[in-house]
Amino acid sequence: MDNLLTAAERAGVGHAVILSIVGVDQVPDLAYYRAKVLQEDLLKASKVPYSIVRATQFFEFVDAVISWTADENGVRLPRTPVQPMAAADVAQAVADVTVGTPLRGVRNVAGPEVFALDELGRITLAAHGDPRTVTTDDSAGMFAAAPGDVLIAKEGAVLAPTSYRQWLAR
Repeated sequence: MDNLLTAAERAGVGHAVILSIVGVDQVPDLAYYRAKVLQEDLLKASKVPYSIVRATQFFEFVDAVISWTADENGVRLPRTPVQPMAAADVAQAVADVTVGTPLRGVRNVAGPEVFALDELGRITLAAHGDPRTVTTDDSAGMFAAAPGDVLIAKEGAVLAPTSYRQWLAR
C-alpha cells in the first residue's frame, strides 16, 4: 500500500479506490481483517483523494466457508449474521464509486437479505442437492470470531439487487 500510494502521489492520481469489508474494524481477532484496517488507515492518511468501498461477504465464497468446517457427514457453522452479495454487484458498486467524486470516506454495500450463517449453509446444501446436515456451532470456522451483527451493513448502506436464491438459480 505504501508503494501504491507513493506512486499515486507522484502521478497525481485524482481518486484511489479500495475494496474492503463491512465490519472489518470490529473483528480484531482475524489477521486478514487487521491487515485490511491497516490498508484503509494508510489510504486515509495519504494525500491521495480516496474512497473505500466496504462490501459484505460474496455469494461466491459461501461454498468455501462451508468447506472449512465440513466433513463427509456434515457441516458445522455458527449463527453469525451475514448479509452476502453477488460479486457482480460488488464490482458494480466499486465502479459506481470509482467514476464519482472521491468520498474521502467509506461507502458500505451489502446484499438485500440477512441470514444466520448456519441457515445460509442449509440453503446452500439444499440448492446443491447435498444431503449433509448443518449443525449450529458458534465456535466453528472463521466467522465465529465476528461478534454480534458486525458483518451486517448498517443504516445508509447501498443494498445490491441480487438475492441469494436468484444467484443460486443462475
